[in-house]
Order: sequence, then structure tokens, then C-alpha cells
Amino acid sequence: MVNYTNRVMIALESCMGQEIAWPDRQGRATIAEHFAALGFPGCVGLVDGTLVKLSQRPRDDGETYFDQKSNYSLNVQVICDQHKRVIYFFAGMPGSCHDLTCLRRSGLWRRLDSAQLFDRGQYLLGDSGYVPLERLVYSYKRTGGDMDKVSFNTCIAHARVGNEHCIGILKARWHSLKEIRTQLRNARENAYVIRWIRCCIILHNFLIWRNDEWSDEDHPIELERDVDIRPPPEGVRELNRRGIQRRQEVHALCLEINRRPGGLLSR
Repeated sequence: MVNYTNRVMIALESCMGQEIAWPDRQGRATIAEHFAALGFPGCVGLVDGTLVKLSQRPRDDGETYFDQKSNYSLNVQVICDQHKRVIYFFAGMPGSCHDLTCLRRSGLWRRLDSAQLFDRGQYLLGDSGYVPLERLVYSYKRTGGDMDKVSFNTCIAHARVGNEHCIGILKARWHSLKEIRTQLRNARENAYVIRWIRCCIILHNFLIWRNDEWSDEDHPIELERDVDIRPPPEGVRELNRRGIQRRQEVHALCLEINRRPGGLLSR
């Protein structure tokens, strides 16, 4: 059985380049057009972290896998498009790690300024568990009663529900991602679990590309709306000036669009 499972995983991984791919310039323009209607022109993806629970405490450094929900888990960073397709993911960091720490360890972080990934004015949309960067706009951690900030957070939450649904559908389709029943005892087993997560994401995208619609009525999903409220890790507590400026620009434009007739804030 193990050999057959491994063969299937190898076959799926051979399709990874086709099924999980960062959008090209035209693809990013299409995504940005969709989010422009929600008040976020320039948004080319939604980013969030999710925890994949482990049934047992890992043998080595097990305490680092103990997360805020008092479970042992792995952190998985997921970026999806408007169709809930995963366009990038990064898995393998212990569940105790801050979302921002995990994103910083990813290959994407080192290429955030790459013209191959983003055109001018394009960015990702995240929750308040991240920090503002030129390529990452996130909601306000504290609004201080400022109704404009409250409204902006409402607009971001409305746009980001697609990522929550993406993760919810992914885990509803592949129940193993709700709890992986194994103990991580060495690097090889850790790599195997990451491969398993990768294969589940490949299958998730495979079904979406082939218009296999998920029915929330027939198969309700569990939405994860937990935000990593812990302080950012050392070294990133000083907010990026360009990131702050970008959020201010997006904030102003978002409120302008959503206050127009038919917009989210006009209701």
C-alpha cells in the first residue's frame, strides 16, 4: 500500500508546475480586474496561514510545534486567486511560528520585488497578522475608533473571504489535512508530510481547473477566521515605510470605490 501511495504522489508531483503556478502578466491583470470591483485594484492574490494538525507530538523539538490552539501542527502559508485556486504555498514550519516568520522563510519573500511576479502597483492582500510591505497590504490591527479604518477592515474582510473558503474547501475535500495521523521522527518523515500537503493542494487545483464546483449547501465547510495576534517577530517590528504608504494609498482608493452606488459601504 505504501508503494502504491508513493507512486500516486510521484505522479501528482510531476503535474505540480501545471497545477500550482504563479500567474503570468495577463493572469495577474485578470485577477486584479476582479478585485478592482471589490475596491482593491492591483490585488493579485490573497494570503493567509493555516495550521495542519498533527496527531502526535513530533519527536525532536516537539514544543516548537505546539500552537496557539494547544495542538501540535505545521504552519502552511496559502496564496490563492479569485477562483480559490492556490497559486503559491509554503509548508513545513512548526505551528508555533508566526505567520510572518513562515512567509519570510518562503522563496516568495526573496522575490517580492521581482518584476516577474508583480507589475507596478500590484500586491497581495492579507490580514492583520502580517506587516505592511509594498507588495503586501493588510488590515489594521487597531482602529482606535476611526470609522474609516473600520470600514477599510470591513472591505478587506469581504475580499479575503475567498482565501478562507479556499482553505476550508481544501480541508473539507482532503480530511487528512484536518489531522495528519503520524509522528514526525526525522527529516524524511517531515518531508513526506510536506509532500502529502502538496499533493492535496495539487488535487484541489486540479478539480477547480476542471470546474468541479464545491457546494457549501451539500458539504458545509469550516471557515478559519483566527488572526495571528502575536507581535511580529524580531527584526520586522519596524514597519516598512513604503508598505505604510502603499496601504494608505489602497485605503483611500478602496473607500472611494466602495462608497459609490452599489459599493459595499453604500448599502
